Amino acid sequence: MNDTQEADVASYLGRGFTTTHWSVVLSARDRACAEGQAALEELCRKYWYPLYAFVRRRGWNPLDAADLTQAFFVFLLENEALKQAQREKGKFRSFLMAAMANFLNNEWDKRRTLKRGGQRQMVSLDALTAEERYRLEPVDPLTPEKLFERRWTMTLVEHVLARLKQEYTAEGKADLFELLEPGLTGELAEGSYADWAKALGMSRGALKVALHRLRRRFGEALRREVAHTVATPAEIDAEIRQLFAAISA
Repeated sequence: MNDTQEADVASYLGRGFTTTHWSVVLSARDRACAEGQAALEELCRKYWYPLYAFVRRRGWNPLDAADLTQAFFVFLLENEALKQAQREKGKFRSFLMAAMANFLNNEWDKRRTLKRGGQRQMVSLDALTAEERYRLEPVDPLTPEKLFERRWTMTLVEHVLARLKQEYTAEGKADLFELLEPGLTGELAEGSYADWAKALGMSRGALKVALHRLRRRFGEALRREVAHTVATPAEIDAEIRQLFAAISA
C-alpha cells in the first residue's frame, strides 16, 4: 500500500488508526509506542465477539469463554503474541484466529492468574450480551474457524454500515439512509420505489439513483475496510469474495 492509499485509509477510519491494522499490530510490538497500543485496544474492542464465538464453538462454556477472551486480549496487548506477527504472511484475521487458537492450546494455565476484574482489564466484555448473541448463531455444525470467519465478516460489514450512517446523518440524509439500507443486501420490489419516493418527496428515478450511489459508497467503504486486513492491495478482491462466501456457507 502506497503513502496516498494509507493516508486515505487513515482519514476514513479516524479514531486513532494511523494506517492499517497490520501497521498497528507491528507498531504495537514496541511497548513504548502508546499510539500503537491504543489503536490495538480499539481493534480488540471491534473484533472481540468473533473471537468469543470461536472460543465457544471450541467447546468452552460461557463463563470460561468470557475469561479466555479477556485473557487473550491482555496477552495480545502485552505483546507476547505480537512477537510472531508478520504482515507478509497474509491476512490480519488469519493472524488473529491463529493467535487465539495457539493461546487456547498453550496458555490455559496462564489465564488462571487473570481473574475477572484483576490485573489488567483492557477490554470491557459483557458476557451476558455475548452469550445472547451466541445463542442466535446457526445451529448447523459450523466449525470454530467457519463461525469466526462469518462473525468477522458480519462485524466488518456492521462497522462499514455504521460509518455510512454517520456520514449520511452528517449530510442531513439520515431518513434516506434508513429507507435505502435494505437495498444494500437485496433487490427492492418495484412497488417499494414508488412508495418510498412519495414518502421522501422524490421521483422514482431519483430514488433509484440515490440507491445506486449508496451501493457505490458502501462498496468503496468496504474495500477500504478490507484493505486494512490484508498484506497487499492485490488481495482485496479475493478477500471480499472469501468473506462473503463465509456468510453464505
